[in-house]
Amino acid sequence: MGGGIGVPLDKTADFAGIGGVFQIGGGPNLGEHSSIVGEFMWQGLPPTPGVLAVINPLITNGNSVSTSTNLYALTANYMYHVSGQRYGFYLIGGGGWYYRHTALNNVTVAPGTICQPAWDWWGYTCQAGVVSTSSTLATKGISSGGVDGGVGLTIKLGHSGLKYFMEARYHYSPQGGRISTQTIPVTFGIRW
Repeated sequence: MGGGIGVPLDKTADFAGIGGVFQIGGGPNLGEHSSIVGEFMWQGLPPTPGVLAVINPLITNGNSVSTSTNLYALTANYMYHVSGQRYGFYLIGGGGWYYRHTALNNVTVAPGTICQPAWDWWGYTCQAGVVSTSSTLATKGISSGGVDGGVGLTIKLGHSGLKYFMEARYHYSPQGGRISTQTIPVTFGIRW
């Protein structure tokens, strides 16, 4: 179990900034150096100023924009770990299901609004170069499979069996052909 910060990469970084991360998981040891770990991860993906700049001109009547984007992942991973007297390291990798949920409130898209990638991020579609206004969106979720891989360091905490860990892991999900999700969460926590 742990928490930390997540850093978006590639196209994801065009739309989302650094956000908080939480992960929890567990699984059996298969031997001295091998484990299978099932995990749940949440990462906040706050909008960048550039994404907000696209929608800010559409704000009317003194309304304020309310936005949120969250990434949820359920993954199954293989972990190779080596532990010394006090310090250890591990490699972890696998795949699973990724769900990105976005919410955009107090924004009405006017007919004829020119399509930009930011509208795709929020879940709108484009037709003939303009944002489709055939349906009003307040929230949008998109899911697909994905993969992850990373490395971690551990420090034993006395004789308790607990270990403090520091981990960086790359996550990639194509999100059904839309804007892919790519992020590196850096997590700190406790393993046992």
